Amino acid sequence: MSGPGLRSGQLADAAGVNLQTLRYYERRGLLAAPQRSPGGHRLYPADTVTLLRVIKTAQRLGFTLNEVADLLDAGRHRHRGRPDNGLQVRAREKLVEVEQKLADLTVIRDTLRAAISAGCDDLVACAGSSCCPLPFAELAELAERNDRADTC
Repeated sequence: MSGPGLRSGQLADAAGVNLQTLRYYERRGLLAAPQRSPGGHRLYPADTVTLLRVIKTAQRLGFTLNEVADLLDAGRHRHRGRPDNGLQVRAREKLVEVEQKLADLTVIRDTLRAAISAGCDDLVACAGSSCCPLPFAELAELAERNDRADTC
């Protein structure tokens, strides 16, 4: 594109996001405030497309927007020698989280299969039965652990 930058709609289309996402990322500080055209239109540098794609990819990998902001900040300041905040460390931490979620999902899958195989039809009646395959206490612990992880 020739000219000083991309207008909001052009940027959103190029990056595969909507206009509200651009505004939200600006408010969150993920995107710098754009310049304005003489007519008041936002004008973004062309490299903002790449930044938006990076943000969306990081989200798809399970990083929260706060984590993405920290990663972007660490990347901007990597010359200061802060390896504890870099992508390698954060990716390893996220991998541990993902592996735990996979283990939890495996337990859930296996439990649901057992409930289907056992013909469980009523949760309350099943909970009172000694042959019920549903581990009500273990699933409650799993849900509590997931709730704690979601709030951290």
